[in-house]
Amino acid sequence: MNSFDVVVIGSGPGGYVSAIRCAQLGFKTAIIEKYSTLGGTCLNVGCIPSKALLSSSHHYAEIAHFAEHGIEVAGEVKVNLEKMIARKKAVVDQTSGGINYLMDKNKITVFNGLGSFVDATHVAIAKADGTSETIEAKHTIIATGSKPSSLPFIKIDKERIITSTEALSLTEVPKHLVIIGGGVIGIELGQVYLRLGAQVSVVEFMDRIIPGMDGALSKELTKVLKKQGMKFYTSHKVQSVERAGDVVTVKAENAKGEVITLEGDYSLVSVGRRPYTDGLNAEAAGVKITERGQIEVNDHLQTTASNIYAIGDVVRGAMLAHKAEEEGTMVAEILAGQKPHIDYNLIPGVVYTWPEVAAVGKTEEQLKAEGVAYKSGSFPFKALGRARASADLDGFVKILADAKTDEVLGVHMIGARTADLIAEAVVAMEYKASAEDISRMSHAHPTFAEAVKEAALAATDNRAIHV
Repeated sequence: MNSFDVVVIGSGPGGYVSAIRCAQLGFKTAIIEKYSTLGGTCLNVGCIPSKALLSSSHHYAEIAHFAEHGIEVAGEVKVNLEKMIARKKAVVDQTSGGINYLMDKNKITVFNGLGSFVDATHVAIAKADGTSETIEAKHTIIATGSKPSSLPFIKIDKERIITSTEALSLTEVPKHLVIIGGGVIGIELGQVYLRLGAQVSVVEFMDRIIPGMDGALSKELTKVLKKQGMKFYTSHKVQSVERAGDVVTVKAENAKGEVITLEGDYSLVSVGRRPYTDGLNAEAAGVKITERGQIEVNDHLQTTASNIYAIGDVVRGAMLAHKAEEEGTMVAEILAGQKPHIDYNLIPGVVYTWPEVAAVGKTEEQLKAEGVAYKSGSFPFKALGRARASADLDGFVKILADAKTDEVLGVHMIGARTADLIAEAVVAMEYKASAEDISRMSHAHPTFAEAVKEAALAATDNRAIHV
């Protein structure tokens, strides 16, 4: 029987990063992946393929604005969806191949098959060819991720009533895509197909889209997407989703009790994700799963079995690839006797639409609910020379700081390249920076990053220069 110091179940961002860090620290490490390719949901049917389609569709949408830049396009510009999907697959394949390389480089043993616990120190691997193998693990890290959720009365047929997985590989641009759920995944995929010519309607139970983020970001993104042609039905509770041939009918009730009916050729069900522990046989190892389907862990991500840990989407907290990566690294270092930590308040969240949306720290709504005295400073992108030069005028940066100490408590931004700009805010908050600290940092001109400095100036006695 093969024996390992650490066995990681699941090869998504949390799993493979954890395996690499374990190997770096000298542990004999193995990783078990249910599917034939490494990378998990993020790489295969999540982060990477969706960003590939967002990028391709963004290029297509930009052509409409070429004329104002003095670029004349001769002839008709068409979308070749088949080629776009093929490019997405090539990006995924290349990235997956990169993970294979990293496994080899770090001498990590890879097993393909469904991993399930025999007991706390043995894991059985059921392989695709019908054979099985059992390995011994001194420590196990569960990184089995999540799957798309649905509503009890919706039957996902994966043809017309689909999840994000199927939405990444459609063979045609929908005429009318009805999206159930106005969270990050639904909005991102909605913009992809909106750009390609689909009519897109979003039905959201809450009173705004991206409801977990600061209300100002939700308001601005809604305004921009409406301008682009997306339709929203917020504060609507879906009652039924039925398919008849190529027509999907969605009925939803608004706050007044009125029922609306939307008909489309596709409906994307995007109401969140659920922890995935199917087939894990966690009970055999003494690992407790909560009523919400999550694996119960302590502050060190240790499960109810002392030698087994769990990370990422399968445990509490935000379902984010980079959160899983940080947790995977932390567990590896704990096993090595180090004392790492994660500040979950400083895990940024991003929506990869255009304009991009990014945030870290507390929202205004949270600060109000907690009774924290704060001050706010905002700066609009339209006041930036760099934004005018590139015609990316939508959005703003907002900084929230403690009213007494000036420590930055939250940074919320929507605009061009904010997915990258948010890292500046994370660094500042990691080192307990004040708004004045940021305002005194030199930012290159002209750049989008100047909006961060100006927002900090605005939060520091309303000292913004260019507005």
